[in-house]
Amino acid sequence: MNQILLSIALFLRSSKRYRATKNFIRDIFHNTNNPYKKYVDITIIFLIITSVVILIYEVKTPVPEWLDIYDIYFVSFVFSIEYLLRLWVHNDISEHIVKEHKDAQFLQKDFSSLSILKEGLGEKVKYMFTPSALIDLLAIFPAYRPLRVLRIFVLFRVLKLLRYTKSINQFTEVLLNKKFELLTLLFLLFFVVMTAGIALYVMEEHQNPHIDSLFDAIYWALVTISTVGYGDISPVTTEGRSISILVIISGIAMISFATSVIVSAFSEKLSELKESRIIEQVNKSNSFLLICGYGQMTKMFLRHYADEYNNYIILENNLERMEEARKDGYEAIHEDASRYETLKKFNVEHCKITILCLTASDVENIYITLNAKSISKSIRVIARVNDSNMESKFAHAGTDHILMPNKVANTMIHTAITQPTMYKAIHAILTGKSIARIDEIRAYECEGIIGKSIEELAFKKAKLLFMGIQRRGEFLFNPLHSTKVESGDILLVMGRKISLEYFKSIYEKDC
Repeated sequence: MNQILLSIALFLRSSKRYRATKNFIRDIFHNTNNPYKKYVDITIIFLIITSVVILIYEVKTPVPEWLDIYDIYFVSFVFSIEYLLRLWVHNDISEHIVKEHKDAQFLQKDFSSLSILKEGLGEKVKYMFTPSALIDLLAIFPAYRPLRVLRIFVLFRVLKLLRYTKSINQFTEVLLNKKFELLTLLFLLFFVVMTAGIALYVMEEHQNPHIDSLFDAIYWALVTISTVGYGDISPVTTEGRSISILVIISGIAMISFATSVIVSAFSEKLSELKESRIIEQVNKSNSFLLICGYGQMTKMFLRHYADEYNNYIILENNLERMEEARKDGYEAIHEDASRYETLKKFNVEHCKITILCLTASDVENIYITLNAKSISKSIRVIARVNDSNMESKFAHAGTDHILMPNKVANTMIHTAITQPTMYKAIHAILTGKSIARIDEIRAYECEGIIGKSIEELAFKKAKLLFMGIQRRGEFLFNPLHSTKVESGDILLVMGRKISLEYFKSIYEKDC
């Protein structure tokens, strides 16, 4: 038996189609960023609403046969398949069997696949008794018309919406965050209602014709403390009315307390929800810029270039600086960019991400770089370095480009003193005050230039000054005219914008 179960487990583990299918279904159910999840959610919500409408309509009016078939067979079939799929992807028994077998071989101990199978099935049984799984199971029952009592389970189809409606989930999450306060309030409510009910029953059971049992007194206490006051039961003695005064005051105090707890919970959650929407919006784009830190460099950068970057977001750990960024009109969220979980929120698989590490701390910038590169090597990281001794550490961390503002400032100051004319020219070009500009031509974006030599390219015709080639991390300044352009090359040119556009138009079939 051990060998049979192990063989099945090894076969399933080695099957790429099986693992891909299971991962795909699990991702659709649990990953909010999955592009297909919203379609699955909309379909289930539609089935729930239509089935509930049919069941309610059927109470007094016969429904057409085709609607009965739709509800009995199709909706129930889809709900059953969904329930079984969720049960299937909850855990992977074959993975556990293979892992335990390898561990047993390594430790040279006896291996029992039956015990692992029982453990795996036990996990599935535990899942079956979770509230969400029970709702999924009970939501299938209303379709069985011969047992009319099962139609009451239509309520579980409504509860099933909790899983698929994000707003309801967020509301539930807010309440769960204040679970301690709300449970304390509930216990206090129970205590006051029971105490007041018992007191009124003892005092007025023989004098009040409307109180025949303890249940009547407790019912009165609950109606009174909730400030509903139906008026069907009223105290007739002075003592009973005194209890009513205390119960009414307690009810008002409890309602006020409950309101303040819920309002504070929602106000705390509001900022988080807003940040989540910003992240979701950014994740929908093909490329975006993450700016870590809102300091002087970030302010200067955004002041000049914010209009050029439609998809960007500022991550700032300091709450005051984050609020300042928002007041300045920029998209910012209160997050620690050096944490792995923060960067993991962004869709690195389908988006081209550039991270600007502009915090004042070199250590924090290194942590951001390390976490970004551990998530995906394709993330482009540009980091600020304050201490020149830390430059090598940034290079080892995987930083694509290093910014050293102090070193650049010193170089520019020295140039301004010793070579003022050159300083003015360079400053004018870099700040955009000059007609000429320095720009890049990426060979992979303009395939028509690949394989051609420098002298074959129409730089003179377009009145562009060719400066050099960035190739495999090395800059080749003014290379030989016979140098061939390769696919990964970046050509650095200088000239007017119109010249660059004309150059690209020459190779427009490929650019």
